[in-house]
Amino acid sequence: MGRSILAHSSQLFDRVESRWETLATQRRIATFLTLVFLIGILVIELNRRGWLPPAFAPHFPVKHFDAIIWAFTLLLVAEVVSLVLALAQSVSTAVGKQLEIMSLILIRQSFKELSSFPEPIEWSHGVRDQMLYILSDAFGALAIFALLLVFVRQQRHLPIGRNDGERSSFIAAKKLIALVLLASLAITGAVVVWSWTAAAAGAGTRPPAHDFFEILYTLLIFADVLIVLISLRTTVAYPVVFRYFGFAVATVLIRLALTAPRFIDAGLGVTAAVFAVALTWVYNRAVTPIG
Repeated sequence: MGRSILAHSSQLFDRVESRWETLATQRRIATFLTLVFLIGILVIELNRRGWLPPAFAPHFPVKHFDAIIWAFTLLLVAEVVSLVLALAQSVSTAVGKQLEIMSLILIRQSFKELSSFPEPIEWSHGVRDQMLYILSDAFGALAIFALLLVFVRQQRHLPIGRNDGERSSFIAAKKLIALVLLASLAITGAVVVWSWTAAAAGAGTRPPAHDFFEILYTLLIFADVLIVLISLRTTVAYPVVFRYFGFAVATVLIRLALTAPRFIDAGLGVTAAVFAVALTWVYNRAVTPIG
């Protein structure tokens, strides 16, 4: 029964992954993001001129930079799907995607600060104060990007398990976990959209936009630990177990960064990247014979 579930979930995962990774799908996503951006600018401009119906106007911004935030947020959602799919490939690949998303979240926050500036942008006391936040997020994202390059180049994907059967079973289990994560995030996304729709209709309050990503990284922490425990069926080698749990710690640091105060959030993101690079460096030397 268990093997049947793993086999069916593995087949379903392969179908989802093959469709998501196609060039046609990526082009559709790019087209959709472009339309969201252009329509967003149009709707905001109509709102600035007072041409939106009074019932809708209060629920839309009047700063054009918010259109960038809308498109950027949807781009991050697409990256989340790629992250969950990468979890079945290898934990290290998934950690790399997590760092990518964290760097993009920091870049998104830089653009978000621009939405508080007057239009057209002019240097003023308020702009000067916000520039420190923009610089912190931008340079934090740049540091994570640089560390991510080092992290990726250090990766050595060693096979886990004593034979092909054990390795296939482990990969199938990771695919099942990835499918559960995708379903959980789809439900979470639907709840967030419903909450925003209810708020627009005056029947509730809007949830913070970052709630989705906070839930994502919380789920990833549990998924990482679950993968570690499942991996114990195929290997109990100390370096491998420590590496998996270490990557879970990196996920915890990223999760904390999402709710940390400004400046500290970028610092925690960079710390997570440094930790991941250091962990990989030590692991490579632990599994590579000397001499």
